[in-house]
Amino acid sequence: MPVSYVTEEQRESYGRYNGPPSSDDLARYFHLDDADRVYIARRRGHANRLGIALQLTTLRYLGAFLDDPLDLPSLVLSTVAKQLGITDTDPSLHGYRTGELRWDHQSDIRRHCGFVEITEPSVGFRLGRWLYALCWTGTERPSVLFERATAWLLTHKVLLPGRSTLERFVARVKSRVEEHLWRRLGTSLSDEQRERLERLLTVPAGSRNSHLDQLRSGPVRVSGPSLIQALTRLQVVRELGIELPTVAHLPASRVTALARFAGAAKASAVSRLPDIRRLATLVAFVHCLEATAHDDAVEVLEMLLRDVFATARKEDRKTRLRTLKDLDRAATLLADACQVVLDTTLPDKTLRKTLFAKVPRDILARALQEVSNLVRPPDDVFYSELSERYRRIRRFLPFVLENLRFGASPAGEAVVAAYEWLRTHPGRFKVDDDVPREVIRKRWQRYAVREDGSIDHRAYTFCVLDELYTSLRRRDVFVAPSWKYADPRAGLLNGNEWETARPIICRTLGLSPTPSPTLLAITKELDDTYRAVASRLPDNPAVRFEGTNELVVSSLDKLEEPASLLALRTAVNARLPRVDIEEILLEIAARTGFTDAFTHLTERSARAADLPISICAVLLAEASNTGFEPLIRSDMAALKRSRLSWVDQNYFRNDTITPANAILVAAQNRLVLAQQWGGGEVASADGMRFVVPVRTVHAAANPKYFGRERGVTWYNLISDQFSGLNDITVPGTLRDSLILLGVVLEQPTELQPTQIMTDTGAYSDVVFGLFRLLGYRFCPRLADVGGTRFWRIDAQADYGDLNAVARQRVNMPLIEQQWDDILRLVGSLKLGCVSANGIMRTLQIGDRPTRLAQALAEFGRIEKTLHTLTYIDDEAKRRGTLTQLNRGEGRHSVARAIFHGKRGELRQRYQEGQEDQLGALGLVLNMVVLWNTIYMEAALDQLRQEGFPVRDEDVARLSPLTHDHINMLGRYSFAVPEAVARGELRPLRNPDDGEDD
Repeated sequence: MPVSYVTEEQRESYGRYNGPPSSDDLARYFHLDDADRVYIARRRGHANRLGIALQLTTLRYLGAFLDDPLDLPSLVLSTVAKQLGITDTDPSLHGYRTGELRWDHQSDIRRHCGFVEITEPSVGFRLGRWLYALCWTGTERPSVLFERATAWLLTHKVLLPGRSTLERFVARVKSRVEEHLWRRLGTSLSDEQRERLERLLTVPAGSRNSHLDQLRSGPVRVSGPSLIQALTRLQVVRELGIELPTVAHLPASRVTALARFAGAAKASAVSRLPDIRRLATLVAFVHCLEATAHDDAVEVLEMLLRDVFATARKEDRKTRLRTLKDLDRAATLLADACQVVLDTTLPDKTLRKTLFAKVPRDILARALQEVSNLVRPPDDVFYSELSERYRRIRRFLPFVLENLRFGASPAGEAVVAAYEWLRTHPGRFKVDDDVPREVIRKRWQRYAVREDGSIDHRAYTFCVLDELYTSLRRRDVFVAPSWKYADPRAGLLNGNEWETARPIICRTLGLSPTPSPTLLAITKELDDTYRAVASRLPDNPAVRFEGTNELVVSSLDKLEEPASLLALRTAVNARLPRVDIEEILLEIAARTGFTDAFTHLTERSARAADLPISICAVLLAEASNTGFEPLIRSDMAALKRSRLSWVDQNYFRNDTITPANAILVAAQNRLVLAQQWGGGEVASADGMRFVVPVRTVHAAANPKYFGRERGVTWYNLISDQFSGLNDITVPGTLRDSLILLGVVLEQPTELQPTQIMTDTGAYSDVVFGLFRLLGYRFCPRLADVGGTRFWRIDAQADYGDLNAVARQRVNMPLIEQQWDDILRLVGSLKLGCVSANGIMRTLQIGDRPTRLAQALAEFGRIEKTLHTLTYIDDEAKRRGTLTQLNRGEGRHSVARAIFHGKRGELRQRYQEGQEDQLGALGLVLNMVVLWNTIYMEAALDQLRQEGFPVRDEDVARLSPLTHDHINMLGRYSFAVPEAVARGELRPLRNPDDGEDD
């Protein structure tokens, strides 16, 4: 590993002042207490007393002495001198700076304060052991380890060594950890296993790809053969027989990092690694690949089953339409017969004779039989159409039964039992076979169970597959190992761990360990809100009742833009410099240093020259969807095709894109203009759709958004400062409520929004409940308030006109019964022990909810009612929600302009590639927003200096989501003016000089 890995900022701040200390640091490190004053007073002369005081406080603050004891900020000098009553301009201080006495003072101060050298054996051992534990359990970059080692030395009063000494120390510890991990991974391998792993790097005769490349390639089609191929791949991985030694003692994060390298690097690069590292990398890759192969196979199975059942349902509708005439004719005959039967004037003795005279017996019998054949029950499973697809099922089902094993929660145990029965009984059932029947729900009874009580093999198979598909979607059934289809409940806090965490969770979230205090408080809040809204209802012109007490809320009128706002917007936009988009990336990189977050996959290769240029070029290639071609320049090493391909392969992944985005969000948050738009407490979530025209299993159909193609949804969380905080890519148009909580909880920026606004698609009682319990306020836009249910707790309370709509009552006893499980769930979510997306799948299940899901929904109904009441009562809240959602729409418009290549279609086959490309788009979007905000702030300052009337209320309505001044097309130069490279701003445009300036 290279030793020179620290950043420029770390070099400048290590053991020296990097600007004046903050007020808190001055109070903590530079205050002289009575003991300090007694110690300092022993020295004679103002220069000696002030000099030793400065060295004493500097050691406390920096952990090191300065070569020049007076090379410090003037604020520090004046603060210390003032406490001693000494003038900081005393000329005798210059003698102390060059005198030999300062060295004696350093030794004396070190003894007085108890500081030791790192060369002492006990210090080096303790620091090495501490760093070793950090490296073993985590994957922090060396620069982060250097920072943490520096903090450890300060805490333990160890004099900071030279920077290069500490760098080498950290590098040696990290190398020892890696070598130890490599040895552990390769310890239990037999000679045969070593040979199998080495063969992965060879290229078979007649092929262009190595075995490693073939294993890394997942399925791209949803079909029976594709599923069989995915299961064969899973079988090949299992046959390698690679198991981690003492898995519990190997850090999963480090094993995953090794596997990620093998999954992204070329086979030739892996083969060139040293033997011990190469074997360890392949072991980690195969171990993690089993989970990936599991996910790919189950995902294709899930989509294939969905396709089978959806196609059968569609054919059933077509068949029904073709037989409607026959059904109508037969039903008409039966209606005629019923009229005769219902005629009370006919005597019973002549009823049959009269009936058959009107409708002959044989015709009536045929009509009855025809109706019986054509009528479908409400929950019909269209079995006749399914049965015709049994041959398709039989082609892949044996491979599924042979290679996939499922675990289950209590709700999925019947499904797994039936699946295991199919696996162990591949032939047809006998009458006396003890077939698991708990899986046969009511709608399948008529098909799966014959009249004599025996089981119809074909119908039973479809029944099991139908329930398996449903249970997989709910995660009642899961596989292991897996990333996507693992048991979402596995990480829930339990036992002593939960008992220890409960008080902390309750204090953090403001909840009571017992249900009564929290429920009494929210009951009072609901009652007070009802009464307050009801009292203002007569004076609220936007709310009225129509028909049978249907609540109607009038649409918001367009908010007029005053002339001052229009003039200000025009003046600001006219001054924004014209710029090429690649220059924005380079300028923001120079201002924020976000490219430092992009580290090599292994952290063992030196950073190349002009790497920020290459990173910005790859970002632009991904975000613009044009590929590398418009950016390649043979005369610049940083823009050669080989360099861009190397950077794309080794530097771009989720764990580098995420910290880079956090840097951009923090930079936006520091701008005064962004603070005028919002303080970061509000965020909105919305999805942007992309057509995916290539063959892939990571896209789904929705004719409304994708036409005849398939596509994905890029779901974004956007702050009130216009910056994107987090995003997730999902196939098709998955219901927003399933992914919203994960997007909010897992966003890693310094902004922590507590009010989350969405469109109506994220509406859910469970989401309302979880957001309230986790300390957020869920504020969706309500498109149809009239269809919203209002819930109450006190059945006897009088809420005036609202009594007409407040008819449903919350089941409070159920919430009380499930309170501890509710706390355990939200605590596990808050601590990140479980995946929010997985948990949401188990809670949003509709027809068969668990008691916990029911209790969360009941709690959510209270919060939903509170939101609805304040929503209809407060026009400012309705308008604020709409404004924030419009910001998201505007941001998506800029994204469309940036993502212009290949007709704006996303052409990545694999989910990781989709996430990385859209993550790059999110970064470039944030850079455009940040650049616009910086120059808008400069333009406003100039306008104020010119005497232009700039009103704060108009500034708050400006938007950085403009791009007319940005050139996004053509070939890109990747060069910025020298002044901009030094950190200066570009000159603003003069609107009087013409359009082309």
